[in-house]
Amino acid sequence: MTENEISKILVDIFLKIHTRLGPGLLESVYETAICYELNKADLKYQRQQGIQVIYDNVKMDLGFRADIIVEQKLIIEIKSVESITPVFLKTLLTYLRLTDTKLGLLVNFNVALIKNGITRVVNNL
Repeated sequence: MTENEISKILVDIFLKIHTRLGPGLLESVYETAICYELNKADLKYQRQQGIQVIYDNVKMDLGFRADIIVEQKLIIEIKSVESITPVFLKTLLTYLRLTDTKLGLLVNFNVALIKNGITRVVNNL
């Protein structure tokens, strides 16, 4: 399954969750619901996956965590905020680079229409 095929499934999952739960809940609620739906879709994922930083050949355990990594091909970064700031996009791009992943979805559930809360971030896709 390609990154884009996974992305399409995820957008449908986000829509389903947002329709049922609505905006404004804690990010952890949406994360749990997404993982539930990923299980139903039989997609493999890692939740709160640590991201290692290597600087000058030294491995640093700094506590960076990706919310969800799906099929080792796509990172989901979940937000429930008033607005997406550029730092959220930069953080996701950094996660993609550090994990050599090509596609990420930044999803803000605190919006009226979920389609307006989804941003694709690519790393050499």
